[in-house]
Amino acid sequence: GDPERDAKAIRIFLEDGHQIGCAQSYAKNMGLYGQRAGCLSILCEDEMQAVAVKSQLQQIARPMYSNPPVHGALVVSIILSDPELKNVWLGEVKGMADRIIGMRKALRENLEKLGSPLSWEHVTNQQIGMFCYSGMTPEQVDRLTSEYHIYMTRNGRISMAGVTTGNVAYLANAIHDVTK
Repeated sequence: GDPERDAKAIRIFLEDGHQIGCAQSYAKNMGLYGQRAGCLSILCEDEMQAVAVKSQLQQIARPMYSNPPVHGALVVSIILSDPELKNVWLGEVKGMADRIIGMRKALRENLEKLGSPLSWEHVTNQQIGMFCYSGMTPEQVDRLTSEYHIYMTRNGRISMAGVTTGNVAYLANAIHDVTK
């Protein structure tokens, strides 16, 4: 939810004199799923190198798609080019990130209140983003599905975007039951 903080690693590499490439996707953070909207930026030493890099990237991209959809890229361009729209978007991204952070915290707190013998610190301290690797086994996930109708990938990956104030206690109770 903080683009300035997220860019810190890129800035460190630049300050250290590295040539870098940066791939960005706008699928999740702009709600443009299926639009193939993103950006690949590569820092080159000079114009000659930029022409060579562009040529190679075009050779890679051409077989993947001839004419990618333009709608998503136009949406991104309009939003990022308009300071007012960009500020609205940044606020919405921050709001979603804060909500997901809050749900991670609530899930962990609920599990700890239930007396879980497991450490759930990884939910809040070692992971960020929309998905949480819970550490549950496939068998535990199967029990969540069959006994509680909670669905996730069998490797225990939880979509935190689907966790709400209305279901976090239910989720925590179910996880506690299958992991004790």
